[in-house]
Amino acid sequence: MKFTVEAVNIAVVKGVAKHEVAEIVLRENHGIEGDAHAGPWHRQVSLLAGEAVDSMKAKGLTLAPGAFGENIVTRGVDWSRAKVGDTVSIGTVEMEITQIGKECHSRCAIYTSAGECIMPQQGVFAKILKGGKIRAQSSGDYHIR
Repeated sequence: MKFTVEAVNIAVVKGVAKHEVAEIVLRENHGIEGDAHAGPWHRQVSLLAGEAVDSMKAKGLTLAPGAFGENIVTRGVDWSRAKVGDTVSIGTVEMEITQIGKECHSRCAIYTSAGECIMPQQGVFAKILKGGKIRAQSSGDYHIR
């Protein structure tokens, strides 16, 4: 399933909205250079569909890319169909889906500013299998296991 990258985002601390950057550099088994979630664990990168963000904007919210703490905003793929073990490639970058959604234990800055967080139901998380660079307008491919 082909898709495009709409925005790439990072933050240096966890639990806050990320800010849009021109390009991200991803390292194998590490994640995004300069992002708080980078490291040797299963949630190195988060992906969220731009269509999900649109549904929140339709409720009257003004949202910048990264408002829900997502690293990569996509257009043209339905992440609700993703399964752990599926793979995603964007340019030379290859990643494996490791988690669907997440549990929020507290109402973080994202929830406070947006009034709701869609990452727990609509976000997916991945680890990096092969590194590289990603920018907005990059093309991606989602591979169902």
